[in-house]
Amino acid sequence: MKNIVIGFGAAASVVAALMAQTKINPTDPQPTCNMCPGHYIPVSELQAYTKKAIAERLTDQQVRDIEIGKAHVGIGMVHRGKLDAPGANSVAEHDQVSEVYHIIDGTATLVLGPDIANRQRRPATQQTVREFNGPGNNGAEIRNGVAYQLEPGDVVVIPAGTGHWFTKIDDHIDYLMVRIDPDKVTPIRDEAASKAYLAKPAGRGGVQ
Repeated sequence: MKNIVIGFGAAASVVAALMAQTKINPTDPQPTCNMCPGHYIPVSELQAYTKKAIAERLTDQQVRDIEIGKAHVGIGMVHRGKLDAPGANSVAEHDQVSEVYHIIDGTATLVLGPDIANRQRRPATQQTVREFNGPGNNGAEIRNGVAYQLEPGDVVVIPAGTGHWFTKIDDHIDYLMVRIDPDKVTPIRDEAASKAYLAKPAGRGGVQ
C-alpha cells in the first residue's frame, strides 16, 4: 500500500510540473492576430475567377483581403492572354505591397528588377491601386532586369518596390497571387463579397 501511495504522489508531482510548464506567462509573446479565425478558399471558387476572367476579358481579380494582425494578406487570381511583345509603359511596381506568384497554367517571360525607366505614377482612382495593390508606378522598361521563364508550378517573390514586367506570354498564363500588405493600404474583402462579385458581370478589369 505504501508503494501505491508513493506512486500516486509521484504521478501527481509530474502532472503538476507539466501544468506549471504549460501555464500562460504574461511576459510570453502573444499572438499578433488575437483570436482571429482561419480562412479557407476552395479550388472551385478560384477556378470560377479564372473562368470569369476569360469570359469577361478581365486580368487581375482580388478573391480575398484578410486581416492577420500586423498586415493584410490579399489573394488574387490573374489571367493574362497571349503577348508577343510588351505594351508601352507596362512595367508595374507597388510601393507598399509585396507579391508572390504561384503559376498554375501557361508559360511566359517575366523580367524583374528595381531600376525602372520613365516611372509614371499610377492614378489613385485606378481600381488596382484602390483595392488590390496600393500606390505605385508604371514604367517603360527595367534596366539590368533579370528575365525568368515561367511555367506551371513556379513561384515568384516580388518585394514592394521591385519592377515586374511581362515581355512575352506564349499563349496565356494563369497564376494565384498572394499580396502582403503590412501598411493595410487595401480594404478587407471577405467570402460574402467574393460571392457577390462572382454572381454578376464585373466589367473590364485593369492590369496590375
